[in-house]
Amino acid sequence: MTSSDNVRPAAVTARGWGWRHAGRSRPAVRGLDLDIQPGERVLLLGPSGAGKSTLLHALAGVLGDSDAGAHHEGVPDADDSDETGTLLIDGAPPRAQRGRAGLMQQDPETQVVLSRVGDDVAFGAENLAVPRADIWTRVGEALDDVGLARLPLDHPTSALSGGQKQRLALAGILAMRPGLLLLDEPTANLDPAGVLEVRDAVGRCLDKTGATLVVVEHRVGVWKDLVDRIVVLQPGSATDSAVLLDGPPDQVLAEARDMLVAAGVWVPGYVPATRARSGAALVGAAGVHGAGVNGAGAPAAAGVPGNGNLLLAAEHLAVSRERPSRRRFKAVPPVPVQSGITAQVRAGQALTITGPNGSGKSTFALTLAGLLRPVAGKVSATVDLSEGAGIDPYKWKAEQLIARIGTVFQEPEHQFVTGRVLDELMFGPRHLGHGEERVDELLERLRLTKLVDANPYTLSGGEKRRLSVATVLAAHPRVLILDEPTFGQDANTWAELASFLSELLDAGTAVVSVTHDQEFSDVLGGTELKLGAPELKFARQEPGLRDPEVAAP
Repeated sequence: MTSSDNVRPAAVTARGWGWRHAGRSRPAVRGLDLDIQPGERVLLLGPSGAGKSTLLHALAGVLGDSDAGAHHEGVPDADDSDETGTLLIDGAPPRAQRGRAGLMQQDPETQVVLSRVGDDVAFGAENLAVPRADIWTRVGEALDDVGLARLPLDHPTSALSGGQKQRLALAGILAMRPGLLLLDEPTANLDPAGVLEVRDAVGRCLDKTGATLVVVEHRVGVWKDLVDRIVVLQPGSATDSAVLLDGPPDQVLAEARDMLVAAGVWVPGYVPATRARSGAALVGAAGVHGAGVNGAGAPAAAGVPGNGNLLLAAEHLAVSRERPSRRRFKAVPPVPVQSGITAQVRAGQALTITGPNGSGKSTFALTLAGLLRPVAGKVSATVDLSEGAGIDPYKWKAEQLIARIGTVFQEPEHQFVTGRVLDELMFGPRHLGHGEERVDELLERLRLTKLVDANPYTLSGGEKRRLSVATVLAAHPRVLILDEPTFGQDANTWAELASFLSELLDAGTAVVSVTHDQEFSDVLGGTELKLGAPELKFARQEPGLRDPEVAAP
């Protein structure tokens, strides 16, 4: 390890600390007393909405910036937020210690800064005035640590999948060598192999640098053996003390398992009970369609609950997020990330899309939803779904689309258009001329009742996900397409969401899910479409894409 790798681990101190977001009547965190010693590794747990992400943003010194970044028509000013008590890093407020902490947020989209992979990873180190000779060494090591070493340094960041962007964000933080590493759900959107890769990458970084770690995850098993302590938070509105439990992992898990389960924590070996589907015992067989792609074309047997009419069909589909271009007066078609996909979506049946990060799962889902034009092949809607709108969903008008196919994006913020939770839920029904009778039910079922007046951008990651699902369901679509629907959910809200979706299936709604969550797939049943990893047709390039100009810290 070179001298530039030397890291001074940070200490964290909180005394009666609390934070209330702008426009919220209740604090996200209240009465936090906490000490984290230099070099300690802490796993932060708690139910959705307990303030875990709020604490991490505060430690990174960006909490006020985060509220201000939520500015939108009708959104309250960040000046309306309120802080109590003290929160310190090495004895100083976090805002005075920027650069000491590296934060990986729940949404990796918000952390992509530059257009090329190598430049993006180098950005943080450059702004910390790391010696020029060391920057590209760090970039290469960080990309290797997170499993992105196969990507060339000039690979466009816009072409990465959500899971790959998450790894890229972590690589940028690792290249900074921070004294305090803050990770907010770092493995939530990763395939099972990627989860282990990222966890092991963090472990190697900590072993090298001795940095302090605070990681937020709902699933304990992934991080239990890497951390020294587990700290469990509870919602600030429930008690004057934010800390519910604090101690060594094995002790906390052994002595307080029932309490953790009741709080919605994903303890090892625990899967919450959910509503049983009427056809849950039936799992459709998957036929092979195209190279390396398992199709979902075989419906369940006739007469079985959940077996409905065909609504959507994808035939020999090739998908890409690229747009057609022209080169020397010739049309250049997009390069597909996946080809040869054939699948069917039927009323009352679940279709689960699985596969490694970068295999085109989200791109296929958006194409199936009529939001992306196919590169080749076609997506066809049956008369039962189109009701006169035409066979091609991509050509439907917006109001025709959202009333038939509802899409929940991987990034919930991409769907928010108002400054209040209740207005978000009423937006679709009002513009479609539907009644709003379903809004109260959605608020109750998805545990959003106490947040009706809140700014959607100040919700926790799990709350944002549930709100994005609710806004789509409020329009009564017959096909529901969800990208990582269980991201950020504690065990209790996970069970409620899974149970609600199983009810929709039994009522005849088709549910298409992009997910790495096997337990969730098991609850919904149905068929699985497994996309294979795309073949990478490039070799890693040497560093030195540009001469990194070191900015002032």
